[in-house]
Amino acid sequence: MDRIDEFLKERNTKNLLRVLRPARQRNEGLIYFKDKRYIDFSSNDYLGLSNHPKLKEASKKATYEFGTSSSASRLLSGSLELHKRLEDKTAAFKKKEKALVFNSGYQANLGIISSLFGKDDVIFTDRLSHASIIDGILLSKSRFFRFKHNDMGHLEGLLKRERRRYKESLIVTETIFSMDGDRAPLRELVRLKKRYDCKLMVDEAHATGIFGRNGSGVVEEEGLAEEIDLIMGTFSKALGSFGAYLASSKKMVDYLVNSCRSFIYSTALPPGVIAANLAGLELIKEEPFRRRTLLENAGYFRKGLEKCGFETKGSSQTIPLIIGEAKKTIALGERLQERGYWALPIRPPTVPAGESRLRFSLNYNHTKGILKKFLDDISEAKSV
Repeated sequence: MDRIDEFLKERNTKNLLRVLRPARQRNEGLIYFKDKRYIDFSSNDYLGLSNHPKLKEASKKATYEFGTSSSASRLLSGSLELHKRLEDKTAAFKKKEKALVFNSGYQANLGIISSLFGKDDVIFTDRLSHASIIDGILLSKSRFFRFKHNDMGHLEGLLKRERRRYKESLIVTETIFSMDGDRAPLRELVRLKKRYDCKLMVDEAHATGIFGRNGSGVVEEEGLAEEIDLIMGTFSKALGSFGAYLASSKKMVDYLVNSCRSFIYSTALPPGVIAANLAGLELIKEEPFRRRTLLENAGYFRKGLEKCGFETKGSSQTIPLIIGEAKKTIALGERLQERGYWALPIRPPTVPAGESRLRFSLNYNHTKGILKKFLDDISEAKSV
């Protein structure tokens, strides 16, 4: 096909063609390729739980008891008591009436948004919202508008102009943005959703397990669980396992069980994964020191970058080093790789043109000693 040939040729010419790089092993903040070890700054295993003995033991036990697969969709014979237990615990964790487990964050956002909204409705989303949110909006066939990142004035202007033209309306955003590491102004969003009669949905994928008194996320930290209609998040980042959830009202969840295609037509997550998710929720309560240490070290690293003359964003464990040009970003990533760090470049279309960056994902295993050495190496590598 000509289009494919042209695409691959252009990417090859510009040295921008992405390739898959199979790792030999990954654990404890390290990643191994062939015979070389790297300190991993590209993983979302923020709390270092993916290799925690309690998660592995829970997964192993459930696999021996129930087998390796759920073997059917939830509405057939794939729904186990384990699934319900996870949904009950997730609902309590997020302070909502009911929860529903999905196979991935992408499937959750795609299915939730496209099931609840249609061609007579309107959706407003932050310009930096995750691709899964955008794809869910496109699949819904709703009219949609993207407001400037965290710009509540721009959002309100759009709401004033457009909201009255449509039946139902949704405002949707991430709470911690995956590429910039900053947070949404939730209180302002709640104010606007009330004023303009909208539903409000948030994606807590990068906040769950890290923020809030109990590690539930930014919604908990700001005490807004009752004000936000749909709280989505994942088990695949700080919780160290796999899958996603929606926490909402009983009515909303009951509707989605009967209408959401990405839920209905997917084989249920296997018992071993569900058991690991349950163990992850327990560990968030049992080991709060992990999130405290992570955020403290992230603050140390961010200040260190600023002292080196770099501009940083946000206040989370995700810290972008924006270079701008894709080739320069790739070159810096390669120099850091030579020094033993795995920090891959993020380029368009994942981020806007001119905003290519190295995205540093810190995790619990990155000690201050590791971060200090990393700061020295970044400073040296950038000046080459």
